Amino acid sequence: MCSSPGIADAAAVLGAAAAAAGLQAVPPFRTELVADQDWVRATQAQFAPLCLEGRLWVVPSWHPVPPDPHAVVMRIDPGLAFGTGSHASTRLVLGWLARGAATGAAVLDYGCGSGILAIAAAKLGAVRVDAVDVDPLALVTTIDNARANGVGLGAHAPEQLPPGAYDVVVANILSQPLIVLEPLLAERTRRGGRIALSGILEAQAGEVAAAYGSHFDARIAAREDGWALVEGRRQ
Repeated sequence: MCSSPGIADAAAVLGAAAAAAGLQAVPPFRTELVADQDWVRATQAQFAPLCLEGRLWVVPSWHPVPPDPHAVVMRIDPGLAFGTGSHASTRLVLGWLARGAATGAAVLDYGCGSGILAIAAAKLGAVRVDAVDVDPLALVTTIDNARANGVGLGAHAPEQLPPGAYDVVVANILSQPLIVLEPLLAERTRRGGRIALSGILEAQAGEVAAAYGSHFDARIAAREDGWALVEGRRQ
């Protein structure tokens, strides 16, 4: 029998948890030693540069920028707020923006997380960008990432967003919050303006599109890895 302190501690912790849960016995478990390694390098290896639509690049700070002089490059590192481009829901909106939606537009990123969509819009030629999140840490992260990328934008809690409508509204959240937010996002989209919604499982995309049907010609515009993008133009 091994007498490693780590294993003894694990047994004690599990015993206390089992007792607190009212279990008569400790559930079966096993322990194993994990060899030490460079965990920072191992984590970084999961995040490679990402190219969308042949022009928009998301590049972690430890990678060199692409040699293409026409590339639009964002420096985004993994952090405490969602949004590095590694998830299909984020890629769907980034690709939509890279196809020209942001050029010359006033853009609102609702539920900004890391600020990746807002920063992409600014890099792609938006004339004004505002970002909104309920999480104060996400707003701090967005401001820091915008500064690191040399772009200016506004970062606001929902109740602090100045009044007015936008040419383009993007929101990468989840299906049910998006449905609840439909009246607010419709009010924030000028007539003739465009909206792009993500964070939506393919099976839920029809429900989201229907929820936005009273104000937008909403449709499922793209799919990737089981996720969908719903877009529409404000009527």
